[in-house]
Amino acid sequence: MGVEIIFKIAAIGLLTAVVTQILKQTGKEEIGTFATLAGLIIVIVMVLSLIGDLFGTIQKMFDFGL
Repeated sequence: MGVEIIFKIAAIGLLTAVVTQILKQTGKEEIGTFATLAGLIIVIVMVLSLIGDLFGTIQKMFDFGL
């Protein structure tokens, strides 16, 4: 699971960079900024989900009854 999440994040970054560059070349910088923000939000949601899974695993490991 570790390597594939890195590849997913990299793919989202590359796709976002390409879309942003295409939009900047066509004169739509504002939409390019929104595309960059959308890519960033997608990656943040993925990372937050992984952090939640990590805390769940730690809780199971130490059997905290919180």
